[in-house]
Amino acid sequence: MQHVTANTINPCQNGQKGHKDSVRFSFVSKEPDCGILLYDKKTDELIRKIPFCEEDRTGFVYTKTVEEIDVSETTYLFYQKDTSVPDRHATSFVKTGPFGTKRKESAYKANCVPTAFAWNRDKRPCIPYADCIFYGMHVRGFTAHPSSGVKAPGTYRGIMEKIPYLKEIGVTSVLLQPAYEFIELPEPEEEQENTVRLQLQKELSPERLNYWGYTKGFYYAPKANYAYGEDAGRELKELVQALHLNHMELLMQFYFPEDVCRGEICEILRFWLTEYHIDGFYVMGPDLPIDLICEDPLLADCKILSCDISNTGGGTPVFAHLAQCNDQYLYDMRRFLKGDENMLGTALYHMRHIPSGTGRVHYFTNYCGFTLADLVSYNDKHNEANGEQNQDGAVYNCSWNCGEEGPSKSRKVNRLRLQQIQNAIAMLLLTASAPMIFMGDEFGNSQQGNNNPYCQDNETTWLDWSLVRKGNRVLSFWKKMTAFRREHPILTPSKELLLMDTLSCGYPDLSYHGESAWKLAADPVLRHAGMMLCGKYAKKGSGEDDFLYIAMNMHWESHPLALPKLPKTCQWVPVLSTAASLDETDCEIQENRIVCAPRSITVYIATPTVPLCVNETEVGQKTKQTTGKRKVL
Repeated sequence: MQHVTANTINPCQNGQKGHKDSVRFSFVSKEPDCGILLYDKKTDELIRKIPFCEEDRTGFVYTKTVEEIDVSETTYLFYQKDTSVPDRHATSFVKTGPFGTKRKESAYKANCVPTAFAWNRDKRPCIPYADCIFYGMHVRGFTAHPSSGVKAPGTYRGIMEKIPYLKEIGVTSVLLQPAYEFIELPEPEEEQENTVRLQLQKELSPERLNYWGYTKGFYYAPKANYAYGEDAGRELKELVQALHLNHMELLMQFYFPEDVCRGEICEILRFWLTEYHIDGFYVMGPDLPIDLICEDPLLADCKILSCDISNTGGGTPVFAHLAQCNDQYLYDMRRFLKGDENMLGTALYHMRHIPSGTGRVHYFTNYCGFTLADLVSYNDKHNEANGEQNQDGAVYNCSWNCGEEGPSKSRKVNRLRLQQIQNAIAMLLLTASAPMIFMGDEFGNSQQGNNNPYCQDNETTWLDWSLVRKGNRVLSFWKKMTAFRREHPILTPSKELLLMDTLSCGYPDLSYHGESAWKLAADPVLRHAGMMLCGKYAKKGSGEDDFLYIAMNMHWESHPLALPKLPKTCQWVPVLSTAASLDETDCEIQENRIVCAPRSITVYIATPTVPLCVNETEVGQKTKQTTGKRKVL
């Protein structure tokens, strides 16, 4: 017997074509004239109308078992009087028309058979926040562009085809924008009689596509239009399983407006965890019950991301699986990147900060706002294509166009933009908490200055993968930085470093340096500093790491910085530089002092003083001493 309890269909035991089964339907209504509408899946014709009886009612809940249903060939709606009502707890909807098709809510017919799936000992990786690199994406936009080269563009399967790429660039955790069923272009249920008034209304407020999906939806069903075939549930499960086999995670964003019952949120998340093996959730919306979500026993080892983690019973959150995920890092670090005054101390704080008792996900860019390439190419938003006279989207983006608005033919401007993108990537991956990048930023994707493309289902939001195949310097630098982060566990502590010598080894875990070692002036005009990380404090189980020194200068002029003395058996050697990659400096060390080039970041490693003759080393390997000038990457 099939069961639809509280509008939710439990997994089918049979589901073979032509097999007759019994289905139990449940529907909440205060209207006595209500019931079930059964449709033929192939022809979409109504085949049975089954009213609920008084005997079926308990309170306002009607429950009825319907016999002899070919569950694989039947879809259903509920009705109240003359109105068709979709099942908001359905786990599968019929795929009707391409993405962006105008639909009435009542057109969402549910399948009677949910997706059965053999998980074959699938196990969620449960990767600690400290070891995560998050990758935000839109299911459709990630592979919809013809240049993606996948067989199933714009779908869950399209993402599956790109798993080798995601693994190559160091991603551990994929975060999907809303992938539950939602109406992307709603159609009014009833036409207005006054057609002149209707036309005027459309001219004043034209309908726009809901491309992102941040709206109330059918929270128990994966979006059918994101499937290559007819079975969205199976394809999403295959994606999750494939990611897990590669020791990668899949997280989903859920937006809950005020009219969604807060008590139901945990039930929704439990469903996706148990039915789809989802690894975590970014919950969005006003006044969310974060404490209840985090205290749910079934969600205890499931990642929970939230913009606001203060709604946890009034005290400091102590949930290890909860992570703060808001825009404070984004705005402050953007201001530091473009050289604003009095931002150095704030930037240094952000780069070491991990909230006590919980995690943090930090990012320079997100689904809304400028892409990383646009962040260094536009001072102003350019949202004219959205049809709102450029009035939508954030006005202030903490961006800087490097001297020219939009695409430029100037080699000087483009060179500076590349250096600024590399600076942002370096800061992102040298920050202690869990970094997140939005799709395409790793190879310089642009949205032509549109910082709010919520309604753009076109090349504005689709990734142009041809950029990957052009010897992309941004992508190359991203790969080197993710490798460097993986190979140096001192960069990924599980707790915030204390700026103290708790091991009594002669060095604190983290220290700051200016023109003199161990001294950093508290001057608001300063935009440069040195950070030393002592590898002896690398997290437990990772082994002892190297000494690292990060020289940052976001000023438009060069500045000297002092390198602290190392044990006699070691010396400082530069291993990567955003300036050196552009041949602007050779990072020479003279008497434990360096000159940090304008708008650059350079990383040094303590290496043995014994001379060794080696070829050019890769980032992530220990750099050995060579004669003459040193090569940095």
